[in-house]
Amino acid sequence: MALIPSFFLDCVVAIGIDTTPKEFQWISSGFLYGHFLESVGNKNAYLVYLITNRHVFQGKSHLYVRFNPIVQEKARPYKLPLLDKNDKPLWFTSPDTEKDIAVIVINVKKIKDEGLQFSYFQSDQHAANISKLEELGITEGDYAYTLGFPMGLIGGDRNFVIVRSGSIARICDTLMRANKEFLVDTFVFPGNSGGPVVSKPEALAISGTKSQSAAYLIGIVKSYIPYEDVAVSLQTQRPRVTFEENSGLAAVHPIDFIQEVIQEQLKSQKVLKEDLVSEYQKRT
Repeated sequence: MALIPSFFLDCVVAIGIDTTPKEFQWISSGFLYGHFLESVGNKNAYLVYLITNRHVFQGKSHLYVRFNPIVQEKARPYKLPLLDKNDKPLWFTSPDTEKDIAVIVINVKKIKDEGLQFSYFQSDQHAANISKLEELGITEGDYAYTLGFPMGLIGGDRNFVIVRSGSIARICDTLMRANKEFLVDTFVFPGNSGGPVVSKPEALAISGTKSQSAAYLIGIVKSYIPYEDVAVSLQTQRPRVTFEENSGLAAVHPIDFIQEVIQEQLKSQKVLKEDLVSEYQKRT
């Protein structure tokens, strides 16, 4: 019995930096997200983005995204330039610094042509923004999964995503648009940043609430919530050392902020939907 569609795992990628020409350090997670454009014949057209946190991209000229080949070969790093020839960012983020979101367009045709295995969350089919979460009846206590590569654990020769389960600890304030993040009771670590959070299907529900028949992309990991404690000197009664621990609560941005950043990017670059659909047809 599967509770997460298998292709959801192929949407998740490890993001890293090159320490030497042949060695990489995998520092964070990300995922591919298809922004729905329109139906073209019997297919839907999507503009595909790599989604992660702003702090992952900031201050870097390029990164590497790790994909598995379709054949059973070792995973390959795919170089991702973050700046154009004029050192202008190719990626986009929110002007609101509290929204730790970064998006960059991915050429899926190039990935296909290189024989790499991937998939992407489709915004109209697999993602649940705040309005959709309200419609689904998602609330505190519902189960959720974090997908990613904590602590650089990428799986060896091939990518193998680490899936951790937890439950939604607090979300009502986010549903009321009073907070920019909700909390999930799960442990995340360095490397989880930018990874997706997915709801768990539930066949059973108490009377008056809805069961969940499908898994949805519901958010992006921002960080863990730290617990801080201070060691005080017995002699001077002054604080001497601050200890920071992982509280076991993860801060998660809702999908709405990803959609906002994409819309702002398209608006600021004055990209027409017709042009995007035309480009999509060329790349598929």
